[in-house]
Amino acid sequence: WRNGPVLNNALSGVDQALWDIKGKLANMPVYDLFGGKARDAAAVYVHSTGDDLQEVEDRARAFIDQGFHYIRVQVATPGYATYGSRGAIADDSLQTGPRVITDRVTKFDSNKIYAHPGGIFEPRPYIKSALGLFDHIRATIGWDIEILHDVHERIPPIMGVDLAKEVEQYKLFFLEDLFAPEDNDYFRMVRQQTSTPIAMGELYNSPHEIIPMVKDRLLDFIRVHISQIGGLTPARKLAALCEAFNVRTAWHGPGDTSPVGHAANLMLDLNTINFGIQEYAIFQERTQEVFPGCPEVRDGYMWPNGKPGLGIDVDEELAAKYPFKERAFGGAWDTVRRADGGVVRP
Repeated sequence: WRNGPVLNNALSGVDQALWDIKGKLANMPVYDLFGGKARDAAAVYVHSTGDDLQEVEDRARAFIDQGFHYIRVQVATPGYATYGSRGAIADDSLQTGPRVITDRVTKFDSNKIYAHPGGIFEPRPYIKSALGLFDHIRATIGWDIEILHDVHERIPPIMGVDLAKEVEQYKLFFLEDLFAPEDNDYFRMVRQQTSTPIAMGELYNSPHEIIPMVKDRLLDFIRVHISQIGGLTPARKLAALCEAFNVRTAWHGPGDTSPVGHAANLMLDLNTINFGIQEYAIFQERTQEVFPGCPEVRDGYMWPNGKPGLGIDVDEELAAKYPFKERAFGGAWDTVRRADGGVVRP
């Protein structure tokens, strides 16, 4: 019954609330309860996603103009309507969760393959488009920014090994989620054949999945979702373990993590010696109003506000004006399939 995602997230809610309460009682930010700041602010990376190479480039340039230096780049695979398309995430409605592919495609093409409801994914076309993207970004924007990429464990492991070798020439800051957790042993093959930095962890729940990866130095960045492993307390222990093996932190921080979760990430980022990078999603103005104290991001860094506890609160009266409108099936991610109808895991 231990180390499951449901229980761990429940425990995390209690754990992080207790740290917040203790900080407010002591009139200290949580990072001071941890021992103080190792840095003034935490460098963050943002997502540049598009339907084609030009859209990804344009969005990346816009982020650079705002002061961001670390940018995750993803592009839709030509001929397929699935992960990578900006239409999958560009939703300003108040509903939660992703939209089915038939609702979210922004550039409908009758020649594309549209599976219902999630879309089609094939490894070879994806790899070709990803390599083309890296080549395009380096040729147009250059080498003065750090680029990152997420595979999302969707390709056969041996093809993942080959991809890690192919991207070495583009000097990625890291390549993320190359294999599913049950395929951890393949990371050893990657280490033996390439120096591409590897990030992994958002699907990990248990120390037994993580410890071998760290002690054998099979990854460069630990990407766990803090609530998925039980909260700030176990995350501090994990960060200390990683420090001994020169593994840097890159806590999971997507757009479906609330500002409270990002504030918790920031407390660790500021205190952790072996901090690497922090994923960040830019919140809409109404979200920032509901969560006063929402971490401020400027010039590519997330800055603390110095307030006690996690430094953030919830305006419940204002939140009531934005009632929770859940999508069908609980807002669950669509099922993505291969061309033959088989489900793509994980």
